[in-house]
Amino acid sequence: MPALRRSHPSPTVVLAVLAMGAMSYALLQSLVVPALPAIQQDLHTSATGVAWVMTAYLLSASVATPIAGRLGDMFGKRRTLIVVLSMLALGTLVSALATSITVLIVGRAVQGLGGAVFPLAYGVIRDEFPPGRVAMGIALMSAILGIGGGAGIVLAGPILDGLGYHWLFWIPLVPILAAIAATALVIRESPVRVPGRINIVGGLLLGGWLVCLLLAFSYAADWGWGSARFLGLLALAAILLAAWVRQESRAREPLVDMRMMQLRGVWTTNTAALLTGFGMLGAFVLVPQLVELPESTGFGFGGSVTEAGLFLLPATLAMLIVSPLAARLAERTGSRLNLIVGMALMAVAFVILGLAHSSGWEILLAMTLVGTGIGFAFAALANLVVEAVPPGQTGVATGMNQVMRSIGSSLGGQITASVIAAQVAVGGLPLESGFTLAFLICAGAMTLGVSAGLLVPGRAVAREQAEAGAIAVVADPA
Repeated sequence: MPALRRSHPSPTVVLAVLAMGAMSYALLQSLVVPALPAIQQDLHTSATGVAWVMTAYLLSASVATPIAGRLGDMFGKRRTLIVVLSMLALGTLVSALATSITVLIVGRAVQGLGGAVFPLAYGVIRDEFPPGRVAMGIALMSAILGIGGGAGIVLAGPILDGLGYHWLFWIPLVPILAAIAATALVIRESPVRVPGRINIVGGLLLGGWLVCLLLAFSYAADWGWGSARFLGLLALAAILLAAWVRQESRAREPLVDMRMMQLRGVWTTNTAALLTGFGMLGAFVLVPQLVELPESTGFGFGGSVTEAGLFLLPATLAMLIVSPLAARLAERTGSRLNLIVGMALMAVAFVILGLAHSSGWEILLAMTLVGTGIGFAFAALANLVVEAVPPGQTGVATGMNQVMRSIGSSLGGQITASVIAAQVAVGGLPLESGFTLAFLICAGAMTLGVSAGLLVPGRAVAREQAEAGAIAVVADPA
């Protein structure tokens, strides 16, 4: 084993090992979405109770990702990656064995810690890959989050119909265990370290405002957008966010360097990440819901869970095809163009979905454009952040970018769900106007994403800012 670690595995092998664990996490994020009604019935819980199966995963991932990214920068990315993958495996095992909703929620919360696999993987690629292959490696890894999300919903139907929902956890457990072993054997420990210690107060405040914000939007549709609980959680999130920014700005060793977050290349890319997450989840939730509505509504297709998942297959295939192409393009022209093109394609797709969704081919065309757009955008986001920050801040910077995607996904899912819930027919089924409005809201969000992409600095400017940031950190470590 030591001999293997001292050798220099090829970038292709390293990327394959990193992708194995990342794809498992991405699949687990979405595999359970179509299974929620079956889980609710089997475990005899309420709609609110089963919603925690997704909420716990999202909250855990959002809080753990930037913290684990910081730990990787400090103590070694390989070591931290093994711990994170082990937590993902443990949570998956607990979820597979769960016979009560409480145990399943605990398992999902532990699973969510696996979200840190992405910023850690980006850091490994930046440390280990030849300079000419870093952009492609990061682009391909970033695209896995979208590919896995789409593939999870496509695969969920056949697994549910043939095996039952417990196998949604048993099947991914195998590649997770393989990824742990492969990481221990193949990945070398990172040479780039940032000495310091974890800012406990900063971590608690970060977790506090994220939990309040995501809980508020997770239950906004049930509580009402004007309810005291929703507004109270938003107010508390704002207070904790302000306290976190103040604390991190004054801390000798901040968890997240606020000077880094103010870099133009960072905040513009984070804004784009939030909007991309909004659109991706909007598509992956709205389209299956529309397809599964009965034909008696006049616009539904009466499809099963499996059939609805097939309408997302073009998006998944498009991401698989486009991501390597986008990665090669990023090496030549930079990632900014990829982001702008990706957001624009998604905007066009949502306009099509909003105005023309009466035929299957129209939805398939739109989902192909969605997948193509996600392939371009996801390939760009992580690269743009990596280009904008010093090497020692790669983990925490990409972790915060992923948190912004998670927040966007929560916003996209809940806002579109509330729009549809507000427009229902006498029998309780959604009206077509609700879907039209929801799709057009997503189109507007993607248009804002194009604007954010236009504000992202070019590669040369971002590199200058990153170098200036590194110099500032060395000159003023406090």
